[in-house]
Amino acid sequence: MLAGTMSTHQTHGSFNDILAIASPALRPICEALRAQIACLHPEFFEVVWPKQKIASFGTGPAKLSEHYAYIAVHGAHVNLGFYHGALLPDPERLLEGSGKKLRHIKMHDVSASNIPAVSALLRAAIADRKNAATLT
Repeated sequence: MLAGTMSTHQTHGSFNDILAIASPALRPICEALRAQIACLHPEFFEVVWPKQKIASFGTGPAKLSEHYAYIAVHGAHVNLGFYHGALLPDPERLLEGSGKKLRHIKMHDVSASNIPAVSALLRAAIADRKNAATLT
C-alpha cells in the first residue's frame, strides 16, 4: 500500500478491495500500475468501485470530467483504461477500443506495465485532465 499521498473517496471502497477481487497472478499488475500512477501524479484522486471491479484515478472526484485512467480487473487480465484515450497520442498503438472516448490496454503480466509507452500514455492523460481543469 502506498503512503497517504493520494485522496480517496471512502464511501466507495479502497484499493485493497480491488486487490481482493484480483487473482493472485493479477495483483502485482494492479499494484505496479497504481504505483506508476502515484509516481507520475503524486496528488492523484482515487475512487474505487468494487462492484465494477475498477479503481479510477483523476485530478478530482468527477469521473467523467476529472478522471484520466482506471484499473479494471478481469478474469485473465487487467485493463489500464483511459477515459479520454481516443484523444491521446499512441504511436506504439497500445490502445484498444472503438468507443467515442474510452480506450484501454490489456495487461496479462506485470512486465507490460513497465513499457515506456505506457508511462507516456499516462503522462499525456494526466496532462490532458490538468489542462481541462484550467480551462473551466
